[in-house]
Amino acid sequence: MAAQEIRPDRGAYVRAHAWMAAIGMGGAMAVLWIIGSPHIWTGAIGGLAAIALRGWYMASEELAVVWTLTKDALTGPAGRSVPLSRIGTIRTMGSYVQVVTTDGDKHLIKYQADPAATLNAIERAKA
Repeated sequence: MAAQEIRPDRGAYVRAHAWMAAIGMGGAMAVLWIIGSPHIWTGAIGGLAAIALRGWYMASEELAVVWTLTKDALTGPAGRSVPLSRIGTIRTMGSYVQVVTTDGDKHLIKYQADPAATLNAIERAKA
């Protein structure tokens, strides 16, 4: 098996941040409503601004992360290396793929356009 690079998808990144913005907007509005503010609508602007700023600021870093799948290991950023024989559980969570080792270490492969395909590729390499 040749090495396979697993890269994040910009569309999945934008979709994830759109969901975070919607939740942030609703949460901020709820807090303002609970404390009795007459300007509940400002929570929507604040929530949207916070997530948009985070998305813009983190995009270059998050979209540059590359995981490499070989016949022996899954290698990721910051020197992470997981031997395929040590992978216990693989699951999808939204646009993420979570890899849990038999030792309990957890790794996220974020912003996948097709998380099920990424999961299947890891399972095939492991088999």
